[in-house]
Amino acid sequence: MQAKFDIVVIGGGHAGSEAAHAAAKLGLKTLLLTNNIDQIASMPCNPAVGGPGKSQLVKEVDALGGIMGLAADATYLQMKTLNSSKGPATRSLRAQSDKKQYSVWVKQYLENLPNLTLYQSSAKAIIFDSENSHKVIGVETSLDEQIFADAVILTAGTFLEGRTFTGHKFESSGRAGEKPSLGLSPQISSLGLKTGRLKTGTPPRIDRKTIDFSKLELAPGDEELNFFSFLPHRPVRRQYPCHITRTNANTHEVIMNNLDKSPMYSGAIDANGPRYCPSIEDKVVRFPHNPSHHFFLEPEGLDTHEIYLQGCSTSLPIDVQWQIVKSLPGLENAWITRPAYAVEYDYFPGIQFKHSFEAKDLDSLFVAGQVLGTSGYEEAASQGLMAGINAAIKVSQMKSETDLHNLNLTDQFRSFIKENNAFVLGRDSSYIGTLVDDLVTKEINDPYRMMTSRSEYRLVLRQDNADQRLTPLGYDLGLVDDYRWNIYETKRKRMEKELKFAHYAKFSGDNVPKDLGIKGSNRITLEDLLKKQDFTWEDLKDINFEETLAEDDKRRLKRDERFLKRVEYPFELETHIKYKGYIDRQMLQIRDMQKRENIKIPEGFDFKNCEILSLEARDKLDRVKPLTIGQASRVGGISPSDITSLLISLEANKKQSQKETAGA
Repeated sequence: MQAKFDIVVIGGGHAGSEAAHAAAKLGLKTLLLTNNIDQIASMPCNPAVGGPGKSQLVKEVDALGGIMGLAADATYLQMKTLNSSKGPATRSLRAQSDKKQYSVWVKQYLENLPNLTLYQSSAKAIIFDSENSHKVIGVETSLDEQIFADAVILTAGTFLEGRTFTGHKFESSGRAGEKPSLGLSPQISSLGLKTGRLKTGTPPRIDRKTIDFSKLELAPGDEELNFFSFLPHRPVRRQYPCHITRTNANTHEVIMNNLDKSPMYSGAIDANGPRYCPSIEDKVVRFPHNPSHHFFLEPEGLDTHEIYLQGCSTSLPIDVQWQIVKSLPGLENAWITRPAYAVEYDYFPGIQFKHSFEAKDLDSLFVAGQVLGTSGYEEAASQGLMAGINAAIKVSQMKSETDLHNLNLTDQFRSFIKENNAFVLGRDSSYIGTLVDDLVTKEINDPYRMMTSRSEYRLVLRQDNADQRLTPLGYDLGLVDDYRWNIYETKRKRMEKELKFAHYAKFSGDNVPKDLGIKGSNRITLEDLLKKQDFTWEDLKDINFEETLAEDDKRRLKRDERFLKRVEYPFELETHIKYKGYIDRQMLQIRDMQKRENIKIPEGFDFKNCEILSLEARDKLDRVKPLTIGQASRVGGISPSDITSLLISLEANKKQSQKETAGA
């Protein structure tokens, strides 16, 4: 069988699902090639979406028109806002998901998407042009079928040359019970792309019926629901609790007595694992002063009794896993339904790729997800979205006017590709921009996990304003449809009215609900009230504004038809007002950064022979090949003095070029 598509996506995980969705929605004929159609958007590790740094990614994917937020909202078992007592920049939504329902929801969504075809098979090799060995033209399947395409997006997750470990036992596997992808990474590396090895893991699953919940601490969801998607009419589902147990001296003794049986400590695995999500044996070894580590017991779904033991990731032998589990309060009689394991796999260091996720040295090959060195569903989805968009742009620009006319492209996308060769988000615009920039400019040696601390602009890049930051960009691109755009515009106009309302709605001192030193007939605006550190929207939520406002303000509000009987966006209103000074200061930092970011480095600049730079800087910059001074400044190991030297060299080259032009 031979077939022709505009884009082929290899892998049906979270990166592949978003990549296929984006490419197809933009009008490109797309094929999603996956080992198992029933495992699309599977959650092989924790059945959850969001968390610190990650919820910001999900909100941004949704704001741009992606699907992860919609799927999480449709299939949650519990919604919980983390860090709710802290500042707005660190608050993060987390959904405990129904593992099976989530996968089914995404599969059905993709099946109904125009321009997208699903096909169950594995990719055996990439097909390259016979006249240009570095140009991708398709994929060969394990059944020796040839599927041709103008671009290929590789989102193979942990499957490239994958091996799973439980103690000293290992097998070739992408994850438990599933075949690995063999041959792809050796083929690609033979053409010059470097590979490395990374490791991740998963904990044991426990039979709910064998757990004594009376000994566990309850971890309920939020009473007042929040959602990932900015679209309305999200389903209100029953909330299911999680629970907490903790390790103890007995647990730690079992682990320390069996360290030699761990493939990580015996040398069977020498790949780096996630630094910020270590195995339980890593935690015990690295933090010996800590007498206890907590585990969350999380339900995997409504149709199963399996409980996910979050925090207990391990690759120790199964007999040791039994001892660990039975040492935990409430789990003395627990039954393990699925043992924990570690998986080691090939990945491609990100510095070999452009900000569009296209390989620098392999034309039309895009890569996204764990295969690019990240950890987590949310990071994968973000990359998949960006790779799908950029592959669609590249393919569209390659087509003739006739072929382009025959595509079902939106008017916005047609306009976009006339003026843009790629869709790239800056660090100042989004966590996605931060993620992409980190991956392609920094040498990362362990699975990258997004955290709020990775963004220098996190006060501006909050989860609550992702739609304000990115929905206009998604609409200009053509990924945000008219329905979502109208909802966004309605919200934007409403928030403008609410900010005006807060600016001139005044309260007399007698009506201020807290003692702030405002007495009698003295007036204070809602805006000034919310600026006070010890005053929040919660202090006003039960007040009837119409009764509280001064008479002249009532008349003004009614006359201007701006009187708001109910504020719809209290959190956004309070955050905007209370942190305005800090936000303005951060916006100044962004503008200063953009000056440097906009200084372009000429394509093909010879870093190796730039003698004014140190040898180390030459080597690092030559490997990454940054396109701007801003990108160069973020390359690991590049100092401020290196940037100064680079600026001097660029200026000298510019003057020399001007002299040569004048002489000619």
